[in-house]
Amino acid sequence: MQFTKMHGAGNDFILIRDENSSYENYSYLAKQVCHRRFGVGADGLMVVKKSTVADIRMMYYNSDGSLAEMCGNGIRCFSNFVYEKNIVSSSTFTVETLAGIKTIKISEGAPNERLIGVAMGTVQVHAHEVPVKSDKTRFFNQEIQLDKGTCIMSSVRMGVPHTVILVDDISKIDVVGLGKEIETLDMFPERTNVNFAEVINKAHMKVDTWERGAGHTLACGTGVCSAVYVAYKNELTNNQVVVDVPGGQLEITINDDDVYMEGKAVFICTGEYSFNEK
Repeated sequence: MQFTKMHGAGNDFILIRDENSSYENYSYLAKQVCHRRFGVGADGLMVVKKSTVADIRMMYYNSDGSLAEMCGNGIRCFSNFVYEKNIVSSSTFTVETLAGIKTIKISEGAPNERLIGVAMGTVQVHAHEVPVKSDKTRFFNQEIQLDKGTCIMSSVRMGVPHTVILVDDISKIDVVGLGKEIETLDMFPERTNVNFAEVINKAHMKVDTWERGAGHTLACGTGVCSAVYVAYKNELTNNQVVVDVPGGQLEITINDDDVYMEGKAVFICTGEYSFNEK
C-alpha cells in the first residue's frame, strides 16, 4: 500500500488514495498503520475518496480506529495532498466530510510552504448539539467536579465535540490526566475532545489538547478553533488570534459564529506499507 505521511503543526497523519476501491475495513487499517511501534505511526489515517457532492471526499479515522466526522489539521494536510498530487486542479475547492462540505483556499508556493485556509463552518453551541447532558441551553462556563477538584468548562461542537478549559498557565496543567478523565465523563454521550487554553493577550493564545480517540497530540485544529471561539465569546480576545500549540502555530478568525483556520501542512515522507489483513 502506497502512503504519504504529513503533519499539521505536529498533528501527524497517514494519507492513502482509494478513489476506486470498495475496501471498507479502514478502522482496522488505521489501528495498524498508525501504531508507533508496529506501524508507520500517526495520530490518524485519511483516505482520499471520490465525491458526488464536492470536489473530493475525505474519510478520517483516529489512531484507535474510530471514525471521526472532521479533523482540522487533518483537512489541511488532506487538502495540500490532493492539490500537490493534481487530484484537484484548482487552489480553491471543496471537500466532503462527515461534518459537511468545507471550502479550501491554498496559497501558491512550495509544497511545505503553502498556507492552507479552511472555512470550518459554524460552531454549534446548543448542549444537545455538542452533545452534553445538561439542563442548560448552552454549556458555557460551567463548574464541574472532577476527581482532583473542580474546573470551569465550556463545550461546543466544531465538527466534533470539544470541551474548553481556560487556564492561567498551561505548563502547570496535567493535560493527559485531566484529558482522560474529562473525555469519558458520563455527561458526554459521544465522549469529548479536551482543550486547555491560556490567553496571553487579545491576539495571542496557547492551546494544548487531549484528543478523543488519539490521546495527547501536538495540535488539534478543531480544538484550537473551539478554544478561540470560547475565549472570544468570553471577551478575552479579538476575533483574529494567533495560537501556539506544542507542534507549531495556527491563525484563527471568528466572524459571528463562523470560523476560518489557516496554517501550514507539511509533507514528511512517502513509502510502501506492508499490510496483511487478518
